[in-house]
Amino acid sequence: MKDSFQVRDTFEANGRKYHFASLAKLGQRFDIKRLPYSMKILLENLLRHEDGVNVTAKEIEAVAKWDAKKEPDTEIAFMPARVVLQDFTGVPCVVDLAAMRDAVVKLGGDANQINPLAPAELVIDHSVQVDVYGSESALEKNVEIEFERNQERYSFLRWGQKAFNNFKVVPPRTGIVHQVNLEHLARVVFTKDEGGESWAYPDTVFGTDSHTTMINGIGVLGWGVGGIEAEAAMLGQPSSMLIPQVVGFKLSGKLSEGVTATDLVLTVTQMLRKLGVVGKFVEFFGPGLKDLALADRATIGNMAPEYGATCGIFPVDQEALNYLRLSGREESQIALVEAYAKAQGLWHDANTAEPEFTTTLELDLADVKPSMAGPKRPQDRVLLEGVQKNFHEVIGPLTANRPPRDGATADFIAEGGSAAIGNAANGITNGGVRVEKDGESFKIGDGSVVIAAITSCTNTSNPAVMLGAGLVAKKAAAKGLKAQPWVKTSIGPGSLVVSDYLEKTGLLKELEKVGFYIVGYGCTTCIGNSGPLPAEISKGIAEGDLAVASVLSGNRNFEGRVHPEVKMNYLASPPLVVAYALAGTLDIDLTKDAIGTGSDGKPVYLKDIWPTNQEISDTIAGAINPAMFKKNYADVFKGDSRWNKIASPDGAVYAWDDSTYIKNPPYFDGMTMALNKVEDVHGARVLGLFGDSITTDHISPAGSIKKDSPAGRFLISKGVEPKDFNSYGSRRGNDDVMVRGTFANIRIKNQMLDGVEGGYTKHVPSGEQMAIYDAAMKYKQDKTPLIVLAGKEYGTGSSRDWAAKGTLLLGVKAVIAESFERIHRSNLVGMGVLPLQFKDGESAKSLGLDGYESFDITGLEGGETKEAKVVATGKDGKKKEFTVKVLLLTPKEREFFRHGGILQYVLRQLAGKKAA
Repeated sequence: MKDSFQVRDTFEANGRKYHFASLAKLGQRFDIKRLPYSMKILLENLLRHEDGVNVTAKEIEAVAKWDAKKEPDTEIAFMPARVVLQDFTGVPCVVDLAAMRDAVVKLGGDANQINPLAPAELVIDHSVQVDVYGSESALEKNVEIEFERNQERYSFLRWGQKAFNNFKVVPPRTGIVHQVNLEHLARVVFTKDEGGESWAYPDTVFGTDSHTTMINGIGVLGWGVGGIEAEAAMLGQPSSMLIPQVVGFKLSGKLSEGVTATDLVLTVTQMLRKLGVVGKFVEFFGPGLKDLALADRATIGNMAPEYGATCGIFPVDQEALNYLRLSGREESQIALVEAYAKAQGLWHDANTAEPEFTTTLELDLADVKPSMAGPKRPQDRVLLEGVQKNFHEVIGPLTANRPPRDGATADFIAEGGSAAIGNAANGITNGGVRVEKDGESFKIGDGSVVIAAITSCTNTSNPAVMLGAGLVAKKAAAKGLKAQPWVKTSIGPGSLVVSDYLEKTGLLKELEKVGFYIVGYGCTTCIGNSGPLPAEISKGIAEGDLAVASVLSGNRNFEGRVHPEVKMNYLASPPLVVAYALAGTLDIDLTKDAIGTGSDGKPVYLKDIWPTNQEISDTIAGAINPAMFKKNYADVFKGDSRWNKIASPDGAVYAWDDSTYIKNPPYFDGMTMALNKVEDVHGARVLGLFGDSITTDHISPAGSIKKDSPAGRFLISKGVEPKDFNSYGSRRGNDDVMVRGTFANIRIKNQMLDGVEGGYTKHVPSGEQMAIYDAAMKYKQDKTPLIVLAGKEYGTGSSRDWAAKGTLLLGVKAVIAESFERIHRSNLVGMGVLPLQFKDGESAKSLGLDGYESFDITGLEGGETKEAKVVATGKDGKKKEFTVKVLLLTPKEREFFRHGGILQYVLRQLAGKKAA
């Protein structure tokens, strides 16, 4: 710490003296009190890491003098205190670290140079799938299948746990990474002994999942990054970022009777998406904080990727301390957090002055109403009372091209089906499809809810909505209701604590009575691990070409994400998930219509089974205590007998084998200490021409692997039977599989093709339509570089590093889009793919580009230029010229790009030190 501003100071906690970089001392020169909480965290980070190279007095002064209204233009270097990983994104991180060990040895370094320098904790939570449901044996059977499917991956992770220093693994069947992070891993304040002194500083975190922002709810600044950026942080490399703008979100009042935290977060998401906060910090403040439980704050923080912000943070206050105590943290740690926050000016209470913000939104919590979001974007909020109308509006276009069929509408309605079936005015002309399943005969139709899942980190961390769902189930069961037979029901708790309090209150049994059984501890339906629908249901959907639905307590409902056979997906609170499972259809107004008929023959309405806020509060008070958390996290890194029986190799360098799960990636093939020159691009072809809102779910391989897909054909060639394909997510450690699944989403639409959905393109020289992977390999054989053209918000969604890795391995040199989501743009740079942006008002459409042109991109000047020239030559020889913005936003990003990516940059630094 260089300490140009003489900010070193000490404070005491637990009878011990701690050193810290004092913002109060810096405040003697600058007006620090006006800064938002999040900017103070950034400022402290710079003060503590000042070295005159990565962090200079100039950057510190720029943050201290932060202009709230100024467009970001100053680069700073941020170094998180730790990194948290989930296994889908974490496995490729560890694969890359293992590959770097091989590569650094070849470059003259030592394998043991490659270790996380910052604490890195990986939670295995994304591998369990809902194969079995609706029975007490579902959990054990799904876990058994999970271990069988993932033996190779888990063996590799156990090697990593032994081989790398500063790296820990939370084994399967523990919980969802963000909930484990909130309940146990988060420190809020870190300590470190350095040079004989004890230092204290804020807990800050990078996570390889966009919902890392859930930890913002307890005052920890952190956000999701790509795996490559996380690896760089683990290896001691600061992350370059522009000083952000900060949007203030003022909360007042309190939630009304019957309104949940899910309703609140969907409202917040819609408001912030409308405002536009991409690349900005969002900070919550105001008198409403005092009545907002920590779990509710975490729910709001979790959804930052959905409203587009880098983070959605709350300050440290008494509620944060209450939660630390409730979740079983040591009293000494709680005392340290309070003492540090108060000494540092980070403590929030009723006397805290309002900071300056770039702009401010306000919400009276009393104005929030019961809501859902769908059918395909989390920001598309629909009031509960308007869901039926929304269904009617979306179902017409989904079924417009379906040929009419005869159907007995009245018969279908009488059997509990959707009243919309047969309503020609809404473009719906069939009477449903009869299904025989488990001895029952029923009809399903458009709008039938075939998946009802209490899942995802957003809501399973929140006792109010989880116990609320249990109380809805209890009252419904008492009236003789249960889930409709066509609904696949599931609960995926975010931690073992959740099932503990559900069992303690007796509400788990009540949920089971209506059809909801625990299926696993992990992120299931929300990421597409919903598992197969029953064969009879799938057959009925296909036979009727039905537009069926899912209702889930998740944060993502993009097209094709939840299940490939489900066209409409709605986000809802856990209690509403239960309610829609009981109703079995979207074609119902739950605020007016009966959900079903009770065992007494009388209609049952939602108001009859909805718990009061007081009922929920009373249940929480008697259900949750610190001992519950301490018990479940006592041996959190140990794992069960299944985990500990997995054989794994030893040694500093991994013994690569012929696994179809784990493979040494080609990123470092032929790499030398010398840098390659950044060349202009000539004669490039378009691999895909895409519209707006192409998500990382569209780009990155995700979900199931089809046997007739390029990835499926590859696995079959390796002797893998289709029943053992597992998911793309589970195979992220094998680039041969993943590159074949890039741009292969069944819902992606390449505008080079006429009305064709799925991962296809036109190979321009031959004129042949083929899978994008197959076309890319043909282009690679001819040494033809590739580009991608896209519209607005390219790369929104989860921080899937394979969306960038796969793009690179397909041979794509540049992506030209109207705008990019923050994380994906950063990931492209980190993999050496050039992000370029059309100038304002211009697009592929406005420029008349159809994707069949040949492209030259010139004037790159070794990556130093801010603009480049593009010449597109059509089949007729006519040329179209335009300029694009080069989105290498910081000097560090330009340096990464010249090296071919972040990992190559780090390798050369480490190998160079060893050689010196």
